[in-house]
Amino acid sequence: MELLFVALGGALIGLIVRYSLPGRATQGAVLIPAFATGLASVVWVALTWLGMKWDGGWIWWVTFAITAAVTVGVDLLLTRQRQQGDTALLHTLMRSGAPRTS
Repeated sequence: MELLFVALGGALIGLIVRYSLPGRATQGAVLIPAFATGLASVVWVALTWLGMKWDGGWIWWVTFAITAAVTVGVDLLLTRQRQQGDTALLHTLMRSGAPRTS
């Protein structure tokens, strides 16, 4: 049951990150929330395997802190890579002599 709450918390973190950071037009609508949901679940399970008790408070704080930090980093990285890729493609298309419409 706790894993369900962890997954919901991860999805909420993903939604907050998606709508708080710039560049969301460069990604799909559920990419960041889905990533955060999966990450929170994996971190939770890993922490329980490492011996943290599921009914303790620290496992929740650690899980959500790691999820938030990694999700912000992934969002910023994906946004930057997508913008660089779009810019490079635009320059390539402009150099190729493609017909321009006015």
